[in-house]
Amino acid sequence: MKSIFIKVSSNIDAVTEFTGKCTSWLVLTLVLLVGFDVSMRYLFRSGSIGLQELEWHLFSIIFLIGAAYTLKQDEHVRLDILYRSKLLTEQHRAWIDVFGSLFILIPFCILIIVSAWPFVSQAYIHHEASPDPGGLPARWLIKTMIPAGFFLLGIQGIAEVIKKLLIALGKQP
Repeated sequence: MKSIFIKVSSNIDAVTEFTGKCTSWLVLTLVLLVGFDVSMRYLFRSGSIGLQELEWHLFSIIFLIGAAYTLKQDEHVRLDILYRSKLLTEQHRAWIDVFGSLFILIPFCILIIVSAWPFVSQAYIHHEASPDPGGLPARWLIKTMIPAGFFLLGIQGIAEVIKKLLIALGKQP
């Protein structure tokens, strides 16, 4: 039974690792795009609304899809006043992570996915586009990243629960 959970956790980690690597290329793309946009605006007095919207969209994708990778790498924001102190053992920290994931992270991800679904589906049905002249034609695509990002974050939360539960129970993964 333990090996099934470890395999599930490893598979989720592999998906998260892949999406994290893909997202890292988007960071480079965004940096180059912003550099190009700024150069065009200040050197040639030529700007593009579509280019600016693409920057916002790339940033959104990086944030939403990269959140699961950040969780996997244990680089997410947490209140470290007690968590990193010498008062807690590794097992205590693991229990905190299990309860935090089960009662805050995963329910929050489900809430966002359920809440965003009508918003995303309406954008898709109406083929929502930018209202600005020269803006991007498929705004519904970026809205799809909201449930996708929180789905990835939620399943990475499940992988973390599996790993941390094994640590908390004294059975290292």
